[in-house]
Amino acid sequence: MSAAAQAILKQAPVVPVITIRDINTAVPLAQTLVAGGLPVLEITLRTPEGLAAIRLIRHEVEGAVVGAGTVLGQGDLDAALQAGSEFIVTPGLTDNLLRAGAACGVPFIPGVATVSELMVCLEQGLDTLKFFPAEAVGGAAALKAFGGPFPQVRFCPTGGIGPANIHQYLALASVLSVGGSWLTPDDLVARGDWAAILRLAREACALVTTLNAEGRGSLP
Repeated sequence: MSAAAQAILKQAPVVPVITIRDINTAVPLAQTLVAGGLPVLEITLRTPEGLAAIRLIRHEVEGAVVGAGTVLGQGDLDAALQAGSEFIVTPGLTDNLLRAGAACGVPFIPGVATVSELMVCLEQGLDTLKFFPAEAVGGAAALKAFGGPFPQVRFCPTGGIGPANIHQYLALASVLSVGGSWLTPDDLVARGDWAAILRLAREACALVTTLNAEGRGSLP
């Protein structure tokens, strides 16, 4: 499953972390992000609309790879799988959730903030992880330090990342993509300003293309 998780994260440099508040926005928002070059979408389960949004996007948005985020326990995991989630993301881990996720049958990307949590994931055969909340727990410098003892682990850091600091994370060989909510501001989604969101998606892709051409940025 780690290989499958890596394959998903490699499909886009940024994974939009999306909280759906109005189910009517789910499909046009997903279509816009896919058109902007960001097909991998993490729909959080922070609102009652999250599961329905996953179902709709899975069936109605061509090219989208949709997964569930903010999966906190077995109930969330089961519901996300029933909704058709193609991957699962958690903000952290418990023993029970980690075991269930490792055996759930779709790519499972648990959140870690410490080396100890990382080692627990490795014991379950999971080496593709979410680093969360990235900026609050040391940022790219901390993630770089993880690479010394754990060169085999790959990450999707999330939390406090945006255009101003994305280069610090993409400079790391361990980072496959980054997660971010800056691409789907609540006010733009509420207004249905898909043109503005399309611009944000395209700007993110263009920024990453530039960073790749320059050697993926550098850490200070």
